[in-house]
Amino acid sequence: MCKLGINIDHVATLRNARGQSHPDPLEAAIILKECKVDSITMHLREDRRHIKDKDIFLIKDKVDLPINLEIAPTEEMTKIAIDLNPRSVCFVPEKRMEITTEGGLNVKSNMIKIERLLNLFSSSKIKVACFIEPDFNQIDSLKSLGIKILEFHTGSYADAKTTKIIENKLSLIQEAAKYATKLGFDCHAGHGLNYKNVFNIASIKEIKELNIGHFIIGESIFSGLKNSILKMKDIINSAKK
Repeated sequence: MCKLGINIDHVATLRNARGQSHPDPLEAAIILKECKVDSITMHLREDRRHIKDKDIFLIKDKVDLPINLEIAPTEEMTKIAIDLNPRSVCFVPEKRMEITTEGGLNVKSNMIKIERLLNLFSSSKIKVACFIEPDFNQIDSLKSLGIKILEFHTGSYADAKTTKIIENKLSLIQEAAKYATKLGFDCHAGHGLNYKNVFNIASIKEIKELNIGHFIIGESIFSGLKNSILKMKDIINSAKK
């Protein structure tokens, strides 16, 4: 079966709009536990525009679910991750003016920086991944660093408008997943996935975990968080049969 992690960043976005305490990301994390998802994903951005430091530590303390912490590849964020001790960390690119993550991390041009940060994790059991485009060169760069987990950015596939482009973007992900798996990687995927486009990604046998956030939180306004998660789980599970 394909595992499902739910990103609760935008519960915090809504809370922060008023600068108060509602809605509480902790309550969302408790619902994730009730829905038996496989992990909680949170992106602690450098500008703290949604999830805050207190959120990640409180949820780690109160909710018995593995945490997948997304962070920029910086020493500050790495030290926070080590203090939190989540199940896994995923290095993602960040630009201060972007609305959301715009693409995969360029591992090839950040080799020295990433290698230095990996050394900081050497005494921990935290699994380290990188969020990358479905590109063979980026996969090779991760291999040379000794990283064994990657998450493919599915944004270009999710944003595609024509059947031809959708098929082309899907094919790139399929081929990259096959290549990465042959090299020994554990392949994950995420970004822009929804009820309509997730089936094709979940159908890729080499992809073992999906991380979905914005769509689920948005859909929960109409259907409730629990119902939105359970419907997504049903679609993903049907893709693996």
